[in-house]
Amino acid sequence: MIKDKRELEVLLEQVAAGKTSVEEAALQLREVPFDDLGFAKTDLHRGMRQGIAEVIYGAGKTPEQILKIAQNLYAHGQKNVLVTRMDIEAAAQLSQSVMPFQYDPLCRIGIVGEKPEPDGKGTIVVATGGTSDIPVAEEAANTAEIFGNKVVRLYDVGVAGIHRLLMHQKEIQSARVIIAIAGMEGALASVIGGLAACPVIAVPTSVGYGASFGGLSALLSMLNSCASGVSVVNIDNGFGAGYLASMINHLD
Repeated sequence: MIKDKRELEVLLEQVAAGKTSVEEAALQLREVPFDDLGFAKTDLHRGMRQGIAEVIYGAGKTPEQILKIAQNLYAHGQKNVLVTRMDIEAAAQLSQSVMPFQYDPLCRIGIVGEKPEPDGKGTIVVATGGTSDIPVAEEAANTAEIFGNKVVRLYDVGVAGIHRLLMHQKEIQSARVIIAIAGMEGALASVIGGLAACPVIAVPTSVGYGASFGGLSALLSMLNSCASGVSVVNIDNGFGAGYLASMINHLD
């Protein structure tokens, strides 16, 4: 079973070199690209198509469903299986399986397998406005790390005490991608966007008092940023930011 783009490239190189016949290669490529579990169809060729294998969104799934999906992906050669928005009951069930597993209750991230050595081109900086934003930040940071990136965390560096952020100019200037995470008025993304020479991915969080409208105020502020080079993902979507940052950090 071809599991990722690198294995596909190796197979094609073997065909070009005459080490593997066209018929043998075609047989490998004809293997079913997904597995039907009844309640889910695991995408076994996603790593080959997109460069990043399938991720399990845990919210709304039962512990048994998460376990069976993770076991299926792992059995088909996916070395690292990321589970987002995972509750403690599902984590307890996976921890009893034979698969290596670790769980972070703060960001509700579960990882089957081990985090790989970083192979991204540079460093991804994850910065938060406040300590209350850290759960979303850790979702972003863990996502980036499991996809092979070096991550630097700058927490509680919001604009209420902007000198805290300015003490980290070296990290900001040397980053290849920055993820700026903030609730309240969401000003952190604009400030970092005005300092950095790299893409900035803004993540609004649902942190804030009533008029923040569950993160809508931060979202609108980030969408209306006057700083160039700032893009925005959905409210509390640390996973989406970490995924996108990894894609950018692996570009040649």
